[in-house]
Amino acid sequence: MIIDPMKVFVTVVEQQHFSRAAELLNLSQPGVSQHIRNLEHEFGVQLLYRSPKHVQITQAGELLYSRAKQILSLYEEAKQEINELQNVVTGTLNVGASYTIGEYILPRVLADFAKQYAFVDIQVTIANTLQIQDGVRSNKLDIGLVEGEVSPSVELQVDAFMEDEMVIVARSDHALCKERLVTPDMLQDQVWIVREPGSGTRAYWERLIQQNALRVKRSYMFSSSQGVKEAVVEGLGIAMLSRFIVQKDLLHHMGYNEIAMLPLSSRYTRQLSIVQSTKAIPSKAMDKFRDRIKSHRDS
Repeated sequence: MIIDPMKVFVTVVEQQHFSRAAELLNLSQPGVSQHIRNLEHEFGVQLLYRSPKHVQITQAGELLYSRAKQILSLYEEAKQEINELQNVVTGTLNVGASYTIGEYILPRVLADFAKQYAFVDIQVTIANTLQIQDGVRSNKLDIGLVEGEVSPSVELQVDAFMEDEMVIVARSDHALCKERLVTPDMLQDQVWIVREPGSGTRAYWERLIQQNALRVKRSYMFSSSQGVKEAVVEGLGIAMLSRFIVQKDLLHHMGYNEIAMLPLSSRYTRQLSIVQSTKAIPSKAMDKFRDRIKSHRDS
């Protein structure tokens, strides 16, 4: 069937590597190479330039890649429609999530979804907000779940699904933890633990700093929220994080918490959003997943 070599070709192009494509598809590397050679023989053109480190797509390959994505989408749509005749939801969903959502919200949503729609194959990518948006734009991801401000565009459809409270945390013995109320001016000249550029959490922290004209004594950058939290526990500095990340740590454990939430004078919130390509072909599985994500805010 032509679908199989098309799927192999698209995966090689997106991974820019034969070995990584073979691993994702559970095929041997020679098997992947044979699929590509068969396609090149069928079309009578070279589709990819090979090198030991990566592959580069030719002009003919670009054209085939675009059409192959459409063919695969139409194939999945046809499968969905046929299965809907039997009232069964199937298919593959490539879901992307920023770190806070992917590590602290999505697992519970997926567990509930999988119980009801066991025949839907879901692949999850966790990265920062900008990377997830890029994945949706390039059609590598069917749906993205991101934190922070995302503006709708001709490429992206954005739909908020949950409010997320942002809190500032410190090690329990930090001087600010002894205050009854912490105002923005009391955050001057602090050492901060922050996420990397491109993270929704980092963007929100930068806005806090700018809006309150805060001086930063020093900052340490980590590429994961778990790393930020552990640095706070070790007393390296204070951090702004989603309440989802620290809520378990704030529960008393044998009468003592390693980490504490500062009693802020203001409440800080942001929206968590669903992002999809405006060119995405809808499917029953995608619609059901969106419904489950939106219903999660009420659960």
